[in-house]
Amino acid sequence: MHYKTAAALAIATAPFIQAESASSPRPAVAPPAGSPWGVAYDKAKVALAKLSLQDKVGIVTGVGWNKGPCVGNTSPVSKIGYPQLCLQDGPLGVRFSTGSTAFTPGVQAASTWDLNLIRQRGQFIGEEVKGSGIHVTLGPVAGPLGKTPQGGRNWEGFSPDPYLTGLAMAETISAIQATGVQATAKHYILNEQELNRESVSSNPDDRTLHELYAWPFADAVHANVASVMCSYNKVNTTWACEDQYTLQTVLKDQLGFPGYVMTDWNAQHSTVKSAVSGLDMSMPGTDFNGGSIFWGSALTNAVNSNQVPTSRVDDMVTRILAAWYLAGQDASGFPSFSLSRNVQANHKSNVRAIARDGIVLLKNDANILPLKKPASIAVVGSAAVLGAHANNSNSCSDKGCNNGALGMGWGSGSVNYPYFVAPYDAINTRATSQGARVTLSNTDNASSGASAASGKDVAIVFITADSGEGYITVEGNAGDRNDLNAWHNGNALVQAVAGANSNVIVVVHSVGAIILEQILALPQVKAVVWAGLPSQESGNALVDILWGDVSPSGKLVYTIAKNPSDYNTRVVSGGSDSFSEGLFIDYKHFDDAKITPRYEFGFGLSYTKFDYSGLSVTSNARSGPATGPVVPGGPSDLFDNVATITVNVRNSGQVTGAEVAQLYLTYPSSAPRTPPKQLRGFAKLNLTAGQSGTATFNIRKRDLSYWDVNSQKWVVPSGSFGISVGASSRDIRLTGSLSVS
Repeated sequence: MHYKTAAALAIATAPFIQAESASSPRPAVAPPAGSPWGVAYDKAKVALAKLSLQDKVGIVTGVGWNKGPCVGNTSPVSKIGYPQLCLQDGPLGVRFSTGSTAFTPGVQAASTWDLNLIRQRGQFIGEEVKGSGIHVTLGPVAGPLGKTPQGGRNWEGFSPDPYLTGLAMAETISAIQATGVQATAKHYILNEQELNRESVSSNPDDRTLHELYAWPFADAVHANVASVMCSYNKVNTTWACEDQYTLQTVLKDQLGFPGYVMTDWNAQHSTVKSAVSGLDMSMPGTDFNGGSIFWGSALTNAVNSNQVPTSRVDDMVTRILAAWYLAGQDASGFPSFSLSRNVQANHKSNVRAIARDGIVLLKNDANILPLKKPASIAVVGSAAVLGAHANNSNSCSDKGCNNGALGMGWGSGSVNYPYFVAPYDAINTRATSQGARVTLSNTDNASSGASAASGKDVAIVFITADSGEGYITVEGNAGDRNDLNAWHNGNALVQAVAGANSNVIVVVHSVGAIILEQILALPQVKAVVWAGLPSQESGNALVDILWGDVSPSGKLVYTIAKNPSDYNTRVVSGGSDSFSEGLFIDYKHFDDAKITPRYEFGFGLSYTKFDYSGLSVTSNARSGPATGPVVPGGPSDLFDNVATITVNVRNSGQVTGAEVAQLYLTYPSSAPRTPPKQLRGFAKLNLTAGQSGTATFNIRKRDLSYWDVNSQKWVVPSGSFGISVGASSRDIRLTGSLSVS
């Protein structure tokens, strides 16, 4: 039975505060003089004074679907040296390019828990975007956050934990924009499923909105993100791209966002209401048939008839121009646009590192891994070889198929592979170099797989689960997954191989959680390798782990349940989603409902062992509301470090490895009802055998705060915060407390 959490009944369920009248829009407050945004605003205001209304409308309105070189384009204004702005997907690199890298999806990057790799990924994406002559890249993704395991686009983002997603967003954005490219935080907000995504109304309470779904966007704004993309869905019955509460009150007022809000493609529904509610750019300017032009001449007429104040249009243009100046794109020498220019450099090194370090070892009975020079290996499953999904011709449009090896989901967030190293090819190369014999069954036929596995020292079986954007249906899955099973009868394939071989290793390439119970019930399955979405370096990264070149160090960024009913969220089929689970999604729900997962959030095995000791806490935290002036991201004092927690971690095993030490906080009883544990810190330590290191967790005021719906402020509660540090959300090694008066 679907579990109905009482969480939403216990936490504050105040509706959104009513927005001010749409007739009184508020222009942006000028950023501090001398700050990056302040300098950009000064330049933008000088340029604004030179523009006619026609110029301004051209800057805020896309030229139309398929009417420019990029997926989104605006009109140039030569008098201020402003080009035709080029906007292009997406979160994995340059969409439609034949000369760029296919970077790993966000969920794989997050699974490394390595901010250095995540930052480098952002830098390399930015370099390739700029090298292709693109001004604005449509990524990274904080929405969907991933509250529903079946959600089709979860893989584009990082994790259903807003803290982890927020840090990944900030690192990615900072690195992209340091290259001179404008980043876009999307999809704002509450866009959590593909089914009815253009009509469903997301209706959370105000606290849930702030503490879960707006949280990572605050990190994005604090990282000076240039633009935010509003989403297709409705928010409390109002279209997200004309919802004044989330666009103006939350994003621009509370979070102090100085940049511009663009629509998702064809997510605009009005001329006047969207303009006065906080929208700044219409993309692509028409619908997908060239009609429904809500701005352009319609916006000009609305201004001339006093339905939209000139000051609102000036604010739109100032924000857009300021973002252009912020990225330094007014400087000469910006490359010309090209989707065929080779901009890959050495960026495949980051793909391989993230694909490898994002692999999560879930099971390793009798230490079957790393492999110890087996003489014979069976490789089983269609997902082990190249198919339409991954072949070099990229014949599967927008990756809308699940034929062959899986490296990313499908939709506008996908990119072309410049090449793809299939798992079988890499395994065969490594194994044969050691004199082993490899037998391949490249189908999902159970009897064929069993035959290949019979008599071999080890059998490696590949299974997948895929999802993507709702405009493509793949094998009956219209974006969202229909269920949490492996595709292509993966369970039956593993069962057949297990009937023929007693040393079975299952490799899972999946967009998110699948139910593994049938597979884990088989004693012949000695290891489960959760290889996620590894993109173009798939086979190389897997071989690095299977043969022990590198010890696995990935950790789960979502919870894998024993039963689908253990999750308290699902894709809704009606016209609205009440978000009745409130704050209690993923591991927060499992902890609160006292449900034992199969593999908990933060879980991951290693080829070595780690010991924890010496928890130390220093703090000057004080209770009360945030009172600092609003800067990009929110009140300035929210980002002050108010406590430091350290622990010692020692590699007590025999090989070099990396451990992700995780810090979870439990709020005091003086706070409104809150999840039992919330991630508020992590540190990845690379340690040789016998080496010790210190994991340091810097706690911001924000990390101790909850959103008070009555005062509309972030508040640090008084009392004792529980501290839990360990190797996962449930493998807690050290506990302590942090007192706040």
